[in-house]
Order: sequence, then structure tokens, then C-alpha cells
Amino acid sequence: MAKILINDGIHPAGLELLQKAGHDVSTTKIEQADLPAQLPAFNAICVRSATKVRQDLIDLCPDLKVIGRGGVGMDNIDVDYARSKGIAVVNTPAASSRSVAELVFGHLLSISRFLHNANEEMPTEGHTAFKALKKNYSKGIELEGKTMGIIGLGRIGQATAQIALGMGMNVLGVDPYVSTADISVGPASANLTLPVQTVSMDDMLAKADCISLHVPSQDKPVLGAAEFAKMKDGVMIVNASRGGTIDEDALLQALTSGKVGRVGLDVFDNEPSPREDLLKHKLVSVSPHIGASTGEAQAKIGIELAQQLLEILG
Repeated sequence: MAKILINDGIHPAGLELLQKAGHDVSTTKIEQADLPAQLPAFNAICVRSATKVRQDLIDLCPDLKVIGRGGVGMDNIDVDYARSKGIAVVNTPAASSRSVAELVFGHLLSISRFLHNANEEMPTEGHTAFKALKKNYSKGIELEGKTMGIIGLGRIGQATAQIALGMGMNVLGVDPYVSTADISVGPASANLTLPVQTVSMDDMLAKADCISLHVPSQDKPVLGAAEFAKMKDGVMIVNASRGGTIDEDALLQALTSGKVGRVGLDVFDNEPSPREDLLKHKLVSVSPHIGASTGEAQAKIGIELAQQLLEILG
């Protein structure tokens, strides 16, 4: 029997799997400052993005066998160091792909038809200024036939491509590790796939009408002033990956100049205190980092994480 700390929560389906296997599972959160004193008593820890498992903490835990990350990005874990100490590090890269991809298109559909603005103004002005609002928001665009640029053609990027292709969009991927991805289109029973080719960043920036980011945290922004300058005028951008992958100062300047037409943001610099000028910008649709926050995704994450822990711990 192993002692497992679930420090940032897990879906009941995953918790049940661990408990049925006979492990001693604690779901009482231990604050970051208290982990050095308490984590050495555990054989495994499961985290999301809130808890950090760094080298100094790892060195204090000689009995730690596995670190589990519910989700995709593992930038809050010193992965290489943990593995060098013989500790397994696992995550759930496939579980939330569809959830994030659907949120991308929630934002994209919203900004392409000004729904985020209409939903804000209709309750207060719709009864007196209906015709004016209709005129203001009658210049939306259709997504069919547009070109979608996807930066990062991993699992989430491919799920985003799947929806884009289903809506009749052209897709250009940018990924140094992928040359072609075969994307399933339509119901699984149809057994239909379409190839998506990757191109250079510059090629994609010049051709894309919409751009979506699906990359982990980087040392510097993926999209900054130089990249914005290469885009089509009025391009739409959605970021549901990580804060810091877009230079927010350059983004605001691009919105002001019209280079970037509209934006959907689920992630921000300085979370959980993002800048107000982005949150209140009329050309920006916002959500509070909820890409994987669906019941279906959380169940998949919990089950996938629990299954990996059971394979390692027995």
C-alpha cells in the first residue's frame, strides 16, 4: 500500500480507482510552504498547476516514487531532475484535448460574430437601442473557407484542427516535431481522415486568417511584435495554451493598429491577476483559464492519472 497525496484535487472517478486498489489516499491540500515538512511521508503526489514540485522539495522526499500531473503542461515540476532521481513523472496529455479545442472555437465563434460584445450590451441596452446594436454587430464573418494556423500540432492542436476541418476551414500547422498529421473528421464510425501539413512559422503567419496557440511555456513569447508584423491585417488570435506565449504589450499595440482584429484569451500573464486593459478591451473575448474545465475532461484526467499511478505503484 502506498501513501498518495492528491494536492490539487482529482475527479471522484480517479479517486475511486486509487482507493479500490487499497492505497492510502489523502485529498487534504497541503500549502506549498508546508510541503517540505509533510511530503516526505508520501510515496506519490498528484498536482495540477497550483502546486510546484521543484528540486529542493524532491531532495527532501527519498520515498517519493511518482509525481502525477493532472493536465498537459509540466512547467511546475522539475521533470528531468525528478527522473534523474528515479522518480516517475506522468501527466494526462490526451484527456483534455477536446475540451480545450472546443473552448478555442467558443472564443473564435464569439469574436467572429461579436457575441462577447452583444452579450454584454444587450441586457442593458437591447430594450432601447436594439437597432443600433444590430447595426454595430452586423459585420461578422463566417469561418468556412478561412485558413486556421495552429502553432503546436500535438494532441490539443490536432483536436483543434479536427474541429476546424469539420467547419470547412483550411488548416496550416506549425510544429518542429511534426511534418504531417492525419486528422479524423466527423464521427469515428465514418473512419474519415484528412492530412494536415506543417509549414514554416513565416508561411503560416502570412496566410492565416485565424491563429490558435497550443504550446507549453516558453523562454520568450511565441507571438510578439515581429510576428504580428508578418500577419494579415485583421487576423483573429485565440490563446488557450499558457500565459506568456503572447507578448501582451505587443498584442495591445496590434489591436490598436488593426493588425490584429479580434482576440480570444483563456490564459494571461500574471495569473490570477491579469491586466485590466486586456480584460476590458472591446476586441477581446476572455475566460478564466477554463480550457480543461468540463465534467468530461476532468473525469478523463482523473481516470488516466489514476491508471498511470496504479501501473507504477501496483
